[in-house]
Formats: sequence, C-alpha cells, structure tokens
Amino acid sequence: MFPWTGEIARHWTTIRDEALAIYRHADAIPPLRRISPDHRRIATDDAWRSFFLIGYGNEVPGNIKRAPRTYELVRRIPQLNSAFFSILAPGAHIPRHRGVTKGIVTAHLGLSVPSDWQGCTIEVDGQEVHWRDGEWTVFDDTCFHEVWNRTNQPRIVLLCQVERLLRWPASWLAKFGLAYIRRSPFVREAREELARWEATYREFEDRAPGD
Repeated sequence: MFPWTGEIARHWTTIRDEALAIYRHADAIPPLRRISPDHRRIATDDAWRSFFLIGYGNEVPGNIKRAPRTYELVRRIPQLNSAFFSILAPGAHIPRHRGVTKGIVTAHLGLSVPSDWQGCTIEVDGQEVHWRDGEWTVFDDTCFHEVWNRTNQPRIVLLCQVERLLRWPASWLAKFGLAYIRRSPFVREAREELARWEATYREFEDRAPGD
C-alpha cells in the first residue's frame, strides 16, 4: 500500500461530502465514454460517469472549485496522473478490460458504496473484491478487471491513478509512454470535452433552486 493512502482515507468523509454535493446534479456529470475516447468500447452507455479534478496531469479548474478539499488532498500524491469521482449507476456493468501500460497503478477509495455492498463488485485477475466506505482498493491496471453494480443504488469512489515505481529501463519506457499519451489527440479531445461538460454543470447549478 502507498504511504499516502492512509492520510487521504482519514479524510474520506470530507471527500464523500464533496462528491455527494456534486452528485446532486448527476445528469450534468459526463459519461466517461464522452470524455475518454479510449473507453468507448467498454463504456457503451451513460451508466459510468466521471467528475475529473485532474486528468493525465491536466487540472480542471471549474471542477476543482467544487471539490477544493479533495483537490488539496490528492494534489499531494506523488506521481499522480489522474484523480476523479467515478460513479457507477444502479445495474451497471463494465466489461472485462485492462489498461495499456504497466506504468500506472489504480486506486479506488470507497465514498458511497451501496448498502448491499456484496452486490457491487470488481473482479481483478480472477479475484472478486468489494468496495467499502473509507477503504482503498488498489490494483495493477494491466490486470484484467470487470465491474458490476447489481444493486439499486449508485456506487461512488475516488479514483486515483499514479505512476508506478519501476526499475530502469522499464521506468524510462513507462514515462515515455505516458508522455506520448498526454500529447495524444485522445487527451486533447478529452480536455475539450471536459471544458464543455464543466459549462454544462455550471448551467445545472444556475438553474437549481438554492444553489
């Protein structure tokens, strides 16, 4: 386990409260397939939504203002690549898939796990794991993984992706690969989509009474 996970877990209720406040406008939170072209094969509908604070090293200023305490916590994570609230709708299923680079480790912090937590599952490399509020689930993103939410409640986690510490020359190859991805058309398109969705979220806030 990474040393920083304990510090962030101590503040999980603060992070949860910011995530739930954002979730009030759930329809304005972008489906992952709309902002991450490389996920369109597995995210074929709007059941998997993501509220990005940082994506491939790029900050989303408007979103950060809506989750300032969370941002202050995650920005201290060494070698942070991405941080966002990952929201899985009731009944959702994410097909079996895996990441493209050994240079990334994925970590989920449970924030709002369905009360029937055994019905909300991630299977990593053949092993079934359940999220729990305030606890981390950390795994190698290149292992095949598949996700189910068989409950009638949404599942919300803080998802962080960090660069893995590797020996040379694997470390050099991983950094080269991540640098290439950050400069790719996919990431440029994602930045543009995030800006559009941030404007959409702001419109929802302006229309909502009491906000």
